[in-house]
Amino acid sequence: MKTFIEERWGTHPDDVKHYDTAQLRKEFLVEKLFEADTVLMTYTHNDRLIIGGALPVNEALKLETVDLIRSEYFCERREAGIICIEGEGVVTVDGTDYPMTFKDAVYIGRGSKEVIFKSNDPSRPAKYYFASSPAHKAYPTTQITASMRRTRDLGSKATANERLLNQIILNEIVPCCQLQMGVTELKEGSVWNTMPPHTHSRRMEAYFYFKVPKEQAVCHFMGQPQETRHIFMANEQAVISPSWSIHSAAGTSNYTFIWAMCGENLDYDDMDTFTADKLR
Repeated sequence: MKTFIEERWGTHPDDVKHYDTAQLRKEFLVEKLFEADTVLMTYTHNDRLIIGGALPVNEALKLETVDLIRSEYFCERREAGIICIEGEGVVTVDGTDYPMTFKDAVYIGRGSKEVIFKSNDPSRPAKYYFASSPAHKAYPTTQITASMRRTRDLGSKATANERLLNQIILNEIVPCCQLQMGVTELKEGSVWNTMPPHTHSRRMEAYFYFKVPKEQAVCHFMGQPQETRHIFMANEQAVISPSWSIHSAAGTSNYTFIWAMCGENLDYDDMDTFTADKLR
């Protein structure tokens, strides 16, 4: 079993105006999240969010602590959310098993000492995407299944952004400190997500794009509304979105993405929206 983590620093919007393509990708794009029998993580200094992926194939994987967070165990001072994106498996938290299949999730409260990822079938291993933020209080570890998810139908065919929003880890669903997560699924024929885009100065966010068909791509838009930039992304890649940045995308096909955010508040609708005609 292997665990790797990389570190990303916070950025100022005035500096980002001068980044070329290579620098944008270096600072904000997370190109690899899955490797067999490995836990891969990225730590961003934007609200100290950690995102990562676990792919247990031949062995169970443990969510180990890393030197960057200087803790005895990973969730000593953190909460975490795990969402299954493929296959079937089990997430075990302090001896309790939580069966997992597509879109099932587990919220892990501060103080949970042992988190283990398993697959039911090595030939079709489970893939787990997770996010973690600092937590000031311990809330109970809880599994979020289909009956608990809150869904919204958003967008329209006319604007090519018809999509299903699945709110999964939200304080109205499960008590949590600051972490919020969900899955958005674009319907066939739709390519735009989060349009019109928005910022939320009190929270940062990370987008993880998956179910992007072979030889297709997602073009993620970021930056201040009056100074936007873009990053082309492949399947199973993530992007870090600072609080000052919009976060929207268009794909060459429909796709699915997980959003994870943390910060000052838990008000999902606290955002400043910018209609498309105001973007530059």
